[in-house]
Amino acid sequence: MAEKPPTTPRPDQVLVNRTIAAIATAPGRGGIGVIRISGKDLSVFAQALSSKQPPARVATLVNFNAADGLAIDSGLLLYFPAPHSFTGEDVLELQGHGGPVVMQLLLARCLDLGARLAEPGEFTRRAYLNGKLDLAQAEAVIDLIDAATATAARSAVRSLQGEFSKEIHGLVEQLVELRALVEATLDFPDEEVDFLQSADAFGRLNRLQQRLATVFDRAGQGKLLQSGLHVVLAGQPNVGKSSLLNRLAGDELAIVTPVAGTTRDVVRGSLQLEGIPLHVIDTAGLRETTDEIEKIGIERAWREIERADVLVLLVDARTGSGEAEQSILARLPAHLARITVYNKIDLAGRAAERHEESGGVAIQLSAKSGEGIELLRQELLRIAGWHPAEDVFIARERHLQALLEARDHIAAAQSQLGRLELFAEELRMAQRALCAITGEFSADDLLGEIFGRFCIGK
Repeated sequence: MAEKPPTTPRPDQVLVNRTIAAIATAPGRGGIGVIRISGKDLSVFAQALSSKQPPARVATLVNFNAADGLAIDSGLLLYFPAPHSFTGEDVLELQGHGGPVVMQLLLARCLDLGARLAEPGEFTRRAYLNGKLDLAQAEAVIDLIDAATATAARSAVRSLQGEFSKEIHGLVEQLVELRALVEATLDFPDEEVDFLQSADAFGRLNRLQQRLATVFDRAGQGKLLQSGLHVVLAGQPNVGKSSLLNRLAGDELAIVTPVAGTTRDVVRGSLQLEGIPLHVIDTAGLRETTDEIEKIGIERAWREIERADVLVLLVDARTGSGEAEQSILARLPAHLARITVYNKIDLAGRAAERHEESGGVAIQLSAKSGEGIELLRQELLRIAGWHPAEDVFIARERHLQALLEARDHIAAAQSQLGRLELFAEELRMAQRALCAITGEFSADDLLGEIFGRFCIGK
């Protein structure tokens, strides 16, 4: 039958009833600064701070007073009584002037009144522990803050609003229904019930696998929006790596000269490709050299290649690929996706094109004129596995791993249809993997890792 989330309080729930406070706005000067407070029965706290009893969910203009009654600042006080607040506890928001000194004075006053300084992500963590958000929604908070593109931000909002969680819950419901039928059959072994036919086990499993594949595809797209694609430009000196970086980025990021070996260190550029953050790294020309500085640049180039998602190997279209390029290819990691770019077609008298060649894809282009650049962009999207989708939700590596684990258990269940005990166990393990996404089954160290990446005040 369906498993219920553990009811034993986690160790961190011991702290839930303690009042916490933090500056919720970014460091530095600003027109407005916000201090957020969460805890139990904060109406007394608000009275001591402002000499007023604020109404619920109404912005009230007050003076924020020090212990001697003198005003520290004036601003708006908002009171959100439990459970109708972000954390599920009483929440106060103090909106004052955004100077660093006045914010620190106001925070110190809150600490004097009995609050303690919040830990990173503790407000969102309390929202999760109090059932206001599930774990996938909580992670979407920091994904929204960290979003590098508008597409990533929209996808994070979908996850924050629960679209990803809704899909996971839908999968779990299908598993629960199937498990219930299986376990009912196990409870009455003497009944002449043809489980495979009456429960439509094959049909249910197939529908479950199809839905899981769709969710995995949407989550994979979301993971790409979050992490982006790391592309390294490599090749011999003076083949146009810096020119290609500048062309892709639309800016003069790297120095371009006819002198071989101009680039001696890695140069990074970031751009968007269909909403995907593309991190392009220009490296020093790969060749044998006695120049100590150039040697260091070449060593760094190889380190970047080892960490890359895609390698773009540039070749001069006039000379083609030779022993030097083959030597570079021989050192590449086996898993690394590769595109061979034949640059300078404007000088070689060739047209832009994409074609297959031994070991990968080749594109002929001119970084100087821009001819063929769109072919390279489309190839990068193809390698990334991107396709247009408006219903993508942001996802993390742990979400993808959980979906893969569930997929494997469902596939294993399919091979155990003749042994219902093993079939039921595989379904149970698949359900457990999916529930880890939303936090129904989560280890405390995972929670610490997730919320530790949040900023203080969130």
